[in-house]
Amino acid sequence: MNYRRVMRISSLFKVMAPLTGVAVVFVGCAAEQSTEPRSAGPCEVVVNGTPTDTGYRKDMTAVRTSDYSVATANPLATQAACEVLRDGGTAADALVTAQVVLGLLEPQSSGIGGGGFLLYYDAAAGSVQAYDGREVAPAAATENYLRWISDTDRTAPKPDARASGRSIGVPGIVRLMQDVHAEHGKTGWRDLFDPAVALADDGFDISPRLAAAIANGAPQLKLDPQAADYFLDPDGSPKAEGTRLTNPAYAKTLGVIASDPQSFYAGDIADDIVAAVADTSGGRTPGQMTTEDLAGYTVKKREALCAPYRGKEICGMPPPSSGGIAVAATLGILEHFPMADHKPADIDLNGGRPSVMGVHLISEAERLAYADRDKYVADTDFVPLPGGSPKTLISNAYLAGRAALISDQRSMGTAKPGEFGPPTGSAPPTPEHGTSQVSIIDAHGNAASLTTTVESAFGSFHMVDGFILNNQLTDFSAEPAGPDDAPVANRVQPGKRPRSTMAPTLVFDTPSAGQPAARGPLYAVLGSPGGSSIIQFVVKTVVGMLDWGLGPQQAVSMVDFGAANTEKTNVGGEHPVIDTSDNGDHDPLVVGLRKLGHQVDLADQSSGLSAIIRSETGLTGGADPRREGLVMGDTG
Repeated sequence: MNYRRVMRISSLFKVMAPLTGVAVVFVGCAAEQSTEPRSAGPCEVVVNGTPTDTGYRKDMTAVRTSDYSVATANPLATQAACEVLRDGGTAADALVTAQVVLGLLEPQSSGIGGGGFLLYYDAAAGSVQAYDGREVAPAAATENYLRWISDTDRTAPKPDARASGRSIGVPGIVRLMQDVHAEHGKTGWRDLFDPAVALADDGFDISPRLAAAIANGAPQLKLDPQAADYFLDPDGSPKAEGTRLTNPAYAKTLGVIASDPQSFYAGDIADDIVAAVADTSGGRTPGQMTTEDLAGYTVKKREALCAPYRGKEICGMPPPSSGGIAVAATLGILEHFPMADHKPADIDLNGGRPSVMGVHLISEAERLAYADRDKYVADTDFVPLPGGSPKTLISNAYLAGRAALISDQRSMGTAKPGEFGPPTGSAPPTPEHGTSQVSIIDAHGNAASLTTTVESAFGSFHMVDGFILNNQLTDFSAEPAGPDDAPVANRVQPGKRPRSTMAPTLVFDTPSAGQPAARGPLYAVLGSPGGSSIIQFVVKTVVGMLDWGLGPQQAVSMVDFGAANTEKTNVGGEHPVIDTSDNGDHDPLVVGLRKLGHQVDLADQSSGLSAIIRSETGLTGGADPRREGLVMGDTG
């Protein structure tokens, strides 16, 4: 693998910035102009579209490949993972390389100090496996762990729960990578770390997105000595776009993990993590993680949550992620409406203009799904779902009743959850921007959808041995009881995994008539970052592809829209088709939604979608124009 060639793509970001109206194709890092969509060569960088002042890359075209394809949030990570596939590796191999490179290049979003959820399709076995690499609360964490310092000092953690040591959960992504590689990998474990180690030692240029994150997080990064030294200049100012960064500490850490992955959970690295969690620099409240917490961490293999939609099978992640249940519930409700009648108008490379009724119906279905998600979904090892199974919340009969609550004349504003047994309290979703998505189909037919996270941008702002530690425990409710004093399902408990909204997704065709297989062929791989809005991003992409006939790039590029269970309906103002002037008063979609009673929020959306579909002619992939990601693969 030519790592020097991989590293040269860092100049990509500088070249993208001044583009005005043409696609640019990088072949071996030599740029040529092209106005036509084209197939990708073996792991070449195909960058197309025109950046706008909102950061949206307008008019991106899908990338067509033949046998394998990978999409990540960073071109360098995509190419490193693609070359693993090119050299015969599996999706399991490629996701390891992608993750450790992403942890270097976009530490604000993911890394080995965080966790993730993985759906893996084993083509030979025809099976879907769900890997729960979610972080875990320390054994010493009480239900008031995020609420106050102690029972005798009932003041909030300092400087706040997130930036204190209390937010840091036991990281799970390294063990997840180890487990999936042991079961499905072909390439040597040590070899998968070489690209990231080379980049960490030789350096890379800070991308525009990383530079913006550093500038936003500088006040908090200053509180941590290692983070301040790495991300800030000596005068405390944030390092700028284009600055060359090296990370020898990360290279050393990866070298240790490459030799023995267990060393992350027992040994010097584990000791350093515990010390960082307990650090009080800047007056921070320490956490109570121990080396025993790290040594005892395990990845849990769970049963994937699969449900039908429009003649396909949609598979998602079960709890402690709420993403799979909420996506399945939303789609199950929408199955009762003729969504094909509400496709976007003027469909173009950017997905067209969504129809008022299409956005209305999807948003209303999501309100109903979020209402149940907020009230009932948590770590099922601690809090059982209604009926003891996800099937209760996504059964046909139940969702038919939920669909009947939707009016085509007026938004419901907020939805009430279904009534199941003893009441529990609920808590509002927590925003985050520290997540990333990896989507892969390999030449063997295997597929991986990995949503990986450190929670908020730069996690807890604690840095150790070259990597950022998560703030995942703030996904718990800090209040253990609701307004009615009923216990909150997603409250903190020792050894518990916080609820997530991550929704890695695999889509399958249904078996043909007379076909003996229980599952049809793989159709698509997709997923997104975006905090509590991930459900909305995934739903609009699935509906875009299955109901509206959009290609994966069009579906990903389409306006981000939807609703959690609040009166606000999101319409992504970063999209070029949306007119945000005068608060959207001249935009037909916004005006139409307001007539139906929606309170429209035009804030830019933070999706980082990727989607790859498989057909008889090969693979076609799309990457989100709102971030820096790319799709690569072999010759189409």
